[in-house]
Amino acid sequence: MENSDQEPPKRASIPLWVGFVLALLVWEAIPWTLSLLTPRFGWAAGRPGPWSMLGLIPVAIGTTGLLWGLLQHSAQTPQQLDWEPSKNYLLRDGLYRFSRNPMYLSELILMFGWVIFYSSGAVLLGFIAWWAFFNFYQVPAEERMLEASLGESYNEYKNEVPRWIGKFRR
Repeated sequence: MENSDQEPPKRASIPLWVGFVLALLVWEAIPWTLSLLTPRFGWAAGRPGPWSMLGLIPVAIGTTGLLWGLLQHSAQTPQQLDWEPSKNYLLRDGLYRFSRNPMYLSELILMFGWVIFYSSGAVLLGFIAWWAFFNFYQVPAEERMLEASLGESYNEYKNEVPRWIGKFRR
């Protein structure tokens, strides 16, 4: 016999500030570490050349999108970031109107910026591996979970908004 007074199981979450720190550390440390493995083309005396500096533009755009996404999700779970891949809410506002995966897209833009900045073959391979992971594993798995947990509302959203980026589909 079930007890109706039981609390729902706790979802894995972390404080919002920890999410920000982790995101910035990961997206700064991984590309930098990878860049140490191969030559940095276009760099002289340990400094990036002018063309390499252009990579900071997508780094800034990707960082902004990533932090915005963290804030958008934290609004659903105040001051916490829900670490569970299956959600019990569906975001449709902001960047989620143009992409079902704006945070992953932001991460890819950010990583591509590091590819340009470091001009390193190892960072390029890291970018390709991250894109393949998202495209062929993570996103399809999350879509299956969201379809199971949110049902028809997610399927409608999926029909209206492209996986990566695009225009409204009405």
